[in-house]
Amino acid sequence: MAPKKKLPLQSSTAGNILPPLPQPPSKTIEEIYQKRSQREHILLRPDTYIGSIIKNTQTLWVYENGSMVSRPVTYVPGLYKIFDEILVNAADNKQRDPSMDSLKVEIDAGENRISVYNNGRGIPVAKHGDAKVYVAEMVFGQLLTSSNYDDRAKKTTGGRNGYGAKLTNIFSTEFVVETADGEREKKYKQVFSNNMNKKTNPSITKCSKGENWTRVSFKPDLAKFQMESLEDDVVALMSKRVVDVAGCLGESVKVELNGQQVPVNSFLDYVNLYLQSDANPKKDSIPRFVEKVNDRWEICICVREGRFDQVSFVNGIATVKGGTHVNCVTEQIEDYVVEKVHQMKKDVDNIQPHAVKNHLWIFVKALIDNPSFSSQTKMTLTTKEENFGSSCILSDELLNKVSEAGIVESLLSWADYKLKREQKKADAAKRKRITGIPKLEDANDAGGENSNKCTLILTEGDSAKALAMAGISEVGRNHYGVFPLRGKLLNVREANNWQVDSNEEIQSIQRILGLEKGKQYDCIESLRYGHLMIMTDQATQRSGVVLSFYSMPEYESWKESLQGNTSGWSIKYYKGLGTSTSKEGKEYFQGIESHRKDFVWLDDKDGAAIELAFSKNKIEARKNWLRKFEPGTYLDQKEKHIRYRDFVNKELILFSMADLQRSIPSVVDGLKPGQRKILFCSFKRNFFKEAKVAQFSGYVSEHSAYHHGEQSLASTIVGMAQDYVGSNNISLLQPNGQFGTRHQGGKDHASARYIYTCLSPFTRVLFPKNDDLLLNYLNDDGQSIEPTWYMPIIPMVLVNGAEGIGTGWSTYIPNYNPRNIISNVRKMLDGKPMEPMDPWYRGFRGTIEKTAQKGSGASYTVTGIIEEVNKTTVRITELPVRKSTEEYKQFLDSIMKTSNKKNELFIKDFKEYNDDTNVDFEISLSEKTLSAAKEEGLAKKFKLTTTISTSNMHLFDPKGVLKKYETPEEILEEFFHLRLEFYGKRKEVLMNVLQSELLKLENKVRFIEGVVDGDIIVTNRKRADLFFELKQKGFAQFQKKIVESGVSGGTEGNGENGYDYLLSIPIGTLILEKVRELRAERDKIYGEVDDLKKATPMSLWTKDLDALEKELDGKYEAKVEDMNGSSAKVSREAPKKPRRSYAKKANNVETTPKPVMESVTPAAEIAEGATVTEDVPAESKSSTGTPAEANDTAIQVPDSEHGCAMAQRPTPIREEKTTEGDNIHVDAQFDSPIVSAVEWAMKGVAGNNPTTNATEIETTAETRKRATTTTANNPPQHQLPRQEVKPVESTGVSPEKKVRKTSTSPFGKKSGPLRCI
Repeated sequence: MAPKKKLPLQSSTAGNILPPLPQPPSKTIEEIYQKRSQREHILLRPDTYIGSIIKNTQTLWVYENGSMVSRPVTYVPGLYKIFDEILVNAADNKQRDPSMDSLKVEIDAGENRISVYNNGRGIPVAKHGDAKVYVAEMVFGQLLTSSNYDDRAKKTTGGRNGYGAKLTNIFSTEFVVETADGEREKKYKQVFSNNMNKKTNPSITKCSKGENWTRVSFKPDLAKFQMESLEDDVVALMSKRVVDVAGCLGESVKVELNGQQVPVNSFLDYVNLYLQSDANPKKDSIPRFVEKVNDRWEICICVREGRFDQVSFVNGIATVKGGTHVNCVTEQIEDYVVEKVHQMKKDVDNIQPHAVKNHLWIFVKALIDNPSFSSQTKMTLTTKEENFGSSCILSDELLNKVSEAGIVESLLSWADYKLKREQKKADAAKRKRITGIPKLEDANDAGGENSNKCTLILTEGDSAKALAMAGISEVGRNHYGVFPLRGKLLNVREANNWQVDSNEEIQSIQRILGLEKGKQYDCIESLRYGHLMIMTDQATQRSGVVLSFYSMPEYESWKESLQGNTSGWSIKYYKGLGTSTSKEGKEYFQGIESHRKDFVWLDDKDGAAIELAFSKNKIEARKNWLRKFEPGTYLDQKEKHIRYRDFVNKELILFSMADLQRSIPSVVDGLKPGQRKILFCSFKRNFFKEAKVAQFSGYVSEHSAYHHGEQSLASTIVGMAQDYVGSNNISLLQPNGQFGTRHQGGKDHASARYIYTCLSPFTRVLFPKNDDLLLNYLNDDGQSIEPTWYMPIIPMVLVNGAEGIGTGWSTYIPNYNPRNIISNVRKMLDGKPMEPMDPWYRGFRGTIEKTAQKGSGASYTVTGIIEEVNKTTVRITELPVRKSTEEYKQFLDSIMKTSNKKNELFIKDFKEYNDDTNVDFEISLSEKTLSAAKEEGLAKKFKLTTTISTSNMHLFDPKGVLKKYETPEEILEEFFHLRLEFYGKRKEVLMNVLQSELLKLENKVRFIEGVVDGDIIVTNRKRADLFFELKQKGFAQFQKKIVESGVSGGTEGNGENGYDYLLSIPIGTLILEKVRELRAERDKIYGEVDDLKKATPMSLWTKDLDALEKELDGKYEAKVEDMNGSSAKVSREAPKKPRRSYAKKANNVETTPKPVMESVTPAAEIAEGATVTEDVPAESKSSTGTPAEANDTAIQVPDSEHGCAMAQRPTPIREEKTTEGDNIHVDAQFDSPIVSAVEWAMKGVAGNNPTTNATEIETTAETRKRATTTTANNPPQHQLPRQEVKPVESTGVSPEKKVRKTSTSPFGKKSGPLRCI
């Protein structure tokens, strides 16, 4: 393109102006002045009729995934408008035909088709006398036709000007009208196309009498909206409009969207969709007040700070920009609140009505006679209030509630703030000395010429202050001051001025620092302190005095570098600053330069990080932040300068994750970590004899590495034992004492030092001991603690429900009937579908009715019981779940003081006949008031209904990932598959144990027969020779490898020799009678093995469910009072002649798990001529007669006819009587303290020296103590290797003394029968 020539300079008259462009050819008059048809005009100038046809992006509410979401939306207003015209037409039919009860909308984005159906009165299938066409064709295919032109008739429908549906037809490529006229028994269908330019002849068919409906289907002409398809944003906006209509029509019309019923049955349901959106996660976080003023007006007023917002409807039309109907409501509130403010503080004169409006979020649904709007788009109502056709006068009760919801206080705070800002009080300016602030230890130079060098240390509590005071003794008081905070400091970022001004600690800090309100600081010279240091509690691991760790990932990383071997290191957990000694505090300050970290604000990313962590408006972003958390993240404490973003993303996130894990339970066992620790210690302690809650909480704290407050732990124990209506359906602990009642919702429980508890009889039925070995026990610095989760036989999270609030997420799960859960488990075992489950609370006599099925859960209405006694009396005998009797009594007190405009009290008086378990109020009121209450509904009038929902069921799944569950059936299904897998694992473990026991019995029988027949000589022989002979004769060796899991840490090491199970047989049992007894026992185990082989995981589960149902039938509805008596059955009696008193006497038997791994090696695999030095103890050892310790021995099984060679089969270990002192082995079958015949004979003595025998018997008992050492760091895994099978825990009741088939559990050295299948 050639460059333009520069024009030469012209004279001033020419003005350096470009020459005029050439004019186009002149137009004809016809081309200049044109006439268009009305249809053509609409297509040419669409913004006049339907609004803009250009894409527009703005933040709007949309409906997606079952909830309201406020987000940026890109849409075409004109397309939205033509959809709305058809939808409003369908809704209007409810005004014409009150019997209409169904409205269905289908939006098919793929086919670009939208269909709207209603079953109200159909369009007359008859020809119009004047237009000479069918009415349906005239209404939908001819412009300026309407049924709303008669302004003398007062109509409350949406249409008015005669465009409406025709605009949709014009902007569609296809437009289909179908209707059924039940009066004329005719059905009508007609198709328009090409922007209403073409039409087919109507199709008239027969329909049944009384059949009435209308369906309009259309395909928008997307090209005219510069679109290629119905985009997601547009569909979400249209879906929200369908939900709007559901909120306006109410419960009388069932509204469906794409085949699914919209979960809105009332205007309040509709409002709650906004308030329960992601922007408002807490259900009751925003006060809301609903009032149905009359048949035409229903409003909801929500109080919040920030800006005014409104959602309003006129005759079903969404007035996005409000209008006169919204002003009618807001002006009443503004006038009332301003007057209230002036009443409370007369000198306040700077409060304007708009300041009140900024605290309101208004929802209005109104029916207006012949409404007028600002344009055809109908976004703003312009009808004057006197022409509404009805009045909307808000009640004084509603206005008072709104004013008491914080608006008045906020306005007064704002007024005070402005006054203070103007006055600028001098007490916040820089001063040398300040007084009147308790507990402040001011720096000597604060407020002086060296104030910029002074540092104010803020501590969390007085104990931390004491440590800081010890520390600053090393650096001096001139430049350091200390001020303790009380608990959590107010987050001032989103606090209102009233909150800030009324917060004593914030005001104290302002005074201490010398901050002036409203002043912008660019230097620190005018402040009393130049530095602020936060010295708060930290979770610190200290190893000796050399290494300090300020986060668990940092400590774990160091431990991994040692390959988990921390032996030689003394590890101490520092919960907070109060753990440190004064000496350590001085050490901290001696190296203050290295310990002090300076926070640096580099750019906006630091501000964004703080906003992300603490802003109430960043909830979804905070969830995403936590989802991206990577384990092992920690802040490098070697850095001197720390960016705020690093602190948030590497340090604060650790607290947030820990908070989440403590607050939300697991789907597997329904327990939070604190509850799981309590259950773990209950099993470990064999907790069937009651103890004080205070004592037990101390035990839990010690034995489960609980690092939080014991008061919180005691409260958790109390919560697990509570059994009043609305608490636990099945308590895992037993409430022996006053554990709280429904009178105060459990808050009236006695102090932990007065009440007792123990395991409930249900607990071990729900959590079978046979499963304990299959769990993944955690490890805390060498101490084996609770598992990742327990494995109950039914999901306890459904039985007892759950509730919790963590960082970013919360959860609420109602209680369900355990019998229904069991029934559904049986159905799934039989391959049948589950039955839907509804919430259920044991002992609750009211009703729980499903009111709505939401996209992400269901809503239920919980109703108490009220009955009319006579014309002036009602009786209330049940309250909604979790509404305490005391709370309801306070409500009755309040309505006795509240009167209506005629100064007539709502209730005159009430009497109480309540007790700790039953509700009984007798209420007296006037006959007129009772009649009015009955019209409104007694339950509603007396606040006897609450709502519970399943839309917020968040749980940690089996892999530890937070997951949202839509239904209780989904929870049960996920649990089902995992539980069934564990039954398969249980069967495998039991089979291994029984087969190993059979092999041992076979060898014992052969051994005794050999001794009796004289084939085996055990007297006056060396131990090594006897071992060699036993090998030659093909006896199996059993090597025990003890791995502690589930309680204290242990080691793996060599223990008893492989033939100790034979050599430990008492001398009195080497007889043929014992052989017969062992054979009988063997045959019995064979039967058990056969039964177990026939059993399937499903049959095992069924048997457990039978046991649970039996327990429910026997004890479910009554408290078990005889547990103290039954506890005696749990603790096995000590031998009558105990070997020494190694154990201290204890009330409760604490059982220590020692799972046994026994490897079996065929003797045939030993090479000929090979020595047995490795397996046979040295002669010097055998000569002492002291058996090896019972930990590790190689098991060698001969390839003989007397025993089947089984590689690496576990066997039951011998039962142990344990106390909290030393541990003593007692053979499960031979519990006599007499030394075995073989051991006695091999002493190398003739056996006729009583003194020697007695001494050696004691020596044997001494050496048979089980060695206890620290454990390996690797916790047991869920997938147990075959060679490391752990024994199954006992059922809590010791077997008879002559029962041999026993095994230890992870919770005790005491064993129970292993025969449970």
